[in-house]
Amino acid sequence: MKVLVVIPAYNEEGNIVNTVHDLERNSPGVDYIVVNDGSKDHTLDILKQHKMRYIDGFCNLGLFGAVQTGFKYAVMNDYDVVIQFDGDGQHSAVYIESMVQEIKEGYDIVIGSRFVNNKKPFTARMLGSRLISLAIKIVTGKKINDPTSGFRAYNRECIRDYAFDMNNPPEPDTLVYMLKKGRRIKEVQVEMKEREFGESYLNLTNSIKYMSRMVISIFLIQPFRKR
Repeated sequence: MKVLVVIPAYNEEGNIVNTVHDLERNSPGVDYIVVNDGSKDHTLDILKQHKMRYIDGFCNLGLFGAVQTGFKYAVMNDYDVVIQFDGDGQHSAVYIESMVQEIKEGYDIVIGSRFVNNKKPFTARMLGSRLISLAIKIVTGKKINDPTSGFRAYNRECIRDYAFDMNNPPEPDTLVYMLKKGRRIKEVQVEMKEREFGESYLNLTNSIKYMSRMVISIFLIQPFRKR
């Protein structure tokens, strides 16, 4: 299978080198493309300096725009599998092989999950994840333990779903749409690291907004989309 790792990167000057080196070291037969999402720091300079494979976005499109750019690149270059892989160093390439194997076994989407074998902690940080998981279970009957994980593998059909549908960002709520569409989803256990440099945009206020938006979409929008 022809596999592409799509790495959205916004202001990841401190993390992108280690992220790509991890891929090269642990998944040497897999292609990658970094989508520089209009970074305002030195991310682009570092990509050029290290001769990394990248697409340069002239403005900040956000996670959806960056990932969708990578998915379109995958369609244009006839890839069988896309791995969505964060540029902040939290994901590990050692799990890519097992995720691709599940795609080969017939799954449409494979989520690198922190909570297949490990219990989700009862913390304020995980409250949103628990509520989103519960909402997905109520609407679809399917339990997704780690719906907010951005470490995912997609097969050919799903690559096209995400590449060309402006209503289909790679977020937890659209997993409901995919399940309603008959896509098969599986989670595999992974371990994730904390980012070394930079800050996540998900502070407390943004986390509450994000959780609320996801839950509303899961109940009131995704189940009624035309499939």
